[in-house]
Amino acid sequence: MTDYLKLFILKNIQLFKMKILNFGSINIDYVYSLSHFVQPGETVASKSFQTFIGGKGCNQSVAIAKAGVEVFHAGNISESGLFIKKQLEEWNVNTQFIHIVKEATGHAIIQVNDDGENAIIIHGGANRTISETQIEVTLAHFKKGDFVILQNEINNIAPIIAKAKEKEMTIFFNPAPMTTAVHDYPLNLVDYFIVNETEGQQLTGEKDIKSIIHKMKTTYPNAGIIMTLGKKGVIYTKADVWIEQPAFEVDVVDTTGAGDTFIGYFVANLSQEKTIESALKIASRAASITVTRKGGAVSIPTFGNVDGLTL
Repeated sequence: MTDYLKLFILKNIQLFKMKILNFGSINIDYVYSLSHFVQPGETVASKSFQTFIGGKGCNQSVAIAKAGVEVFHAGNISESGLFIKKQLEEWNVNTQFIHIVKEATGHAIIQVNDDGENAIIIHGGANRTISETQIEVTLAHFKKGDFVILQNEINNIAPIIAKAKEKEMTIFFNPAPMTTAVHDYPLNLVDYFIVNETEGQQLTGEKDIKSIIHKMKTTYPNAGIIMTLGKKGVIYTKADVWIEQPAFEVDVVDTTGAGDTFIGYFVANLSQEKTIESALKIASRAASITVTRKGGAVSIPTFGNVDGLTL
């Protein structure tokens, strides 16, 4: 085989290879360990303080990369967040679509109590400076069949969804944190919704799990619905398909990043043409490992850690 033919084949493989784009947030997480969450009027001394790389978008990109799949992260940081960009590159996240802006890097203040539960305050900062020009330029590098993942920690979600659908990309949407603005997004264009019970309640106005899922399936009949239920596991449904994946029992240390780990591993495995059942199981196992560790992105396991355990 000639060198020219090898190059031709390589270029065509790259041309048809499906790519994953995560247009998402990048945060610095300030984590405080407390016996209980701070109450109104109360001052509490923290047991410890740590700084981590986080943001729902960032965490999900790290999870995809640690699952062994290439992911392109698009988002904004300030110069104070350049260390995050460097770390993402060390974790094999493609950072060519991360822009440096003047607005401060987004950050989160996270309380973690003795039960491993968390309470989070976020400041959008640079995450809220996504421009429509940036969206156009970024999406120009992607094509029909590529995946795009979105959360609700950046601005201009609606035009990203609309423009991605124009390119016939597969759209995954995690409406977290849930806000009233989500109802104004073109949600009928979303291919997969990934929600927890609280987000499902706010999205549909329903209270119990079955009613939430029924309302979502009725409203978005062409979308796959993935509802994460913490210790109760996860449910996937679309049309007549209904799959339940139990949670793996572990000793919980910190739930920060568990949902993002699940989403990243789920999307990564779907991109590798795994079945829904397999993707749910591997993603659930990965999330169960994450909650046994402290932190956001740093707590996400590599695929070798997940694959080496009994699923």
